[in-house]
Amino acid sequence: MATLKIISDDDPTLRKASREVGEITPRILRLLDDMIDTMHKYDGCGLAAPQVGVLRRVAIVEVEPGTIYELIDPVIVAEEGTQEEIEGCLSLPERWGITRRPAKVTVRAKNRDGDTYEVTGTGLLARALCHEIDHLDGVLFTDKAIHILTKDEIAALRDEDVEE
Repeated sequence: MATLKIISDDDPTLRKASREVGEITPRILRLLDDMIDTMHKYDGCGLAAPQVGVLRRVAIVEVEPGTIYELIDPVIVAEEGTQEEIEGCLSLPERWGITRRPAKVTVRAKNRDGDTYEVTGTGLLARALCHEIDHLDGVLFTDKAIHILTKDEIAALRDEDVEE
């Protein structure tokens, strides 16, 4: 397994739609493993293949340590309600914004064995699932943000975290 380079928002790859995977090959399995290593190294809660320069519909999400959702050809099949929370992105370091997302989503995807499964999430899991699937469509959280935080607002939030 290897740590991959995360591309930044100035790379046009992030704005392109990804192709479906279809058949799960050893290369896709290696990509999943490398993406997990990369996500852990950079302390993220999700990562999509376009963020490492691969335009395939592959993403991973881990909002609870040890529970990793490997999403191959994911599709949102249901969503409910709305939530507005702060989001960031490994491809947009030091940028944060308040983004409106569904409060609850259900995603259908294939796992590494090729089996179709569904995951339903609320709160952070719902946001992370939507965020990573957006990457597969060439969409960044900043496209959906209702407010991009200023450097002063980010500093104030960090100060609050230190005081708690």
